[in-house]
Amino acid sequence: MAVLEFRQRTGWLFMALIVGHIVLISAQVNTQRGVPVLEAVTFGAFAEVQRAATSAVSGVQEGWQNYFALQQIRQDNESLRQEVAQLRIALQQERALAEQSRTLQQLLDLHEAAGLQTAAAAVIGSGPDAFFRTLTIDKGTRDGLRRDMAVIAPSGVVGRIIMPSARASKVQLLIDRDAGAGVMVERSRATGVISGSGATGELEFRAGLIDLDYVPNTADVKVGDRVVTSGIDGIYPKGFAIGEIQSVEREAGEYRIKVRPAVDFSALENVLVVLNAPAIPLDSDEGQ
Repeated sequence: MAVLEFRQRTGWLFMALIVGHIVLISAQVNTQRGVPVLEAVTFGAFAEVQRAATSAVSGVQEGWQNYFALQQIRQDNESLRQEVAQLRIALQQERALAEQSRTLQQLLDLHEAAGLQTAAAAVIGSGPDAFFRTLTIDKGTRDGLRRDMAVIAPSGVVGRIIMPSARASKVQLLIDRDAGAGVMVERSRATGVISGSGATGELEFRAGLIDLDYVPNTADVKVGDRVVTSGIDGIYPKGFAIGEIQSVEREAGEYRIKVRPAVDFSALENVLVVLNAPAIPLDSDEGQ
């Protein structure tokens, strides 16, 4: 073992002498540019170390910069999403206000065109029963409303007040199974009575159709004819739209006529209540 260790030490010493000798020679020998070989080699080695260190530091810095930039982009995207959501909500509100303004303008135009004393009211509820169709408005006896006053909308007749209270009123719609109104066919002036279809036709009632009864069997009635109020019932003013005839059939010499109402009762928001009772027209037998 001692001999082996002596030989190893001798080998390392010999290698050290050789390396030292090479270093001394390199320090004395110059390159073609006049720079000592030892200095050139040392500079090259340190330059490579510096290059590697600089690349590593630059990579780390770029990674951190990209990370923070990505975080900022995420924050900006979240802010933009919130702004877009707020703008969409604002747009919906503006559309709702525009639609409400349009409806109120239509009510004002109807009030001026009708020449009737009316009171504007907002719809605040609807009846839950499937056959007895009603809605509730925010005006009552304190506002001059009474039972059997007509309720109208820009598109046509809505119904009549059946239960007024001090600050609200229940309105019976034309599609209610017990509703009724005196009407006439605008084209031929044939008269009749409109009523809800619940008692005679459940399917038609659920489809929103109403019956036109008591039309003379000799009257000129066609699909597509417009039906308006005749004014003979003393509730609804004459000439207001009821709807359009959807079907005409004959049974035992009598008409069976279905009418689609002009008013979309599911979309009502504001209505007018006619405060002054209409005068019954003298030509109430017209078309008979």
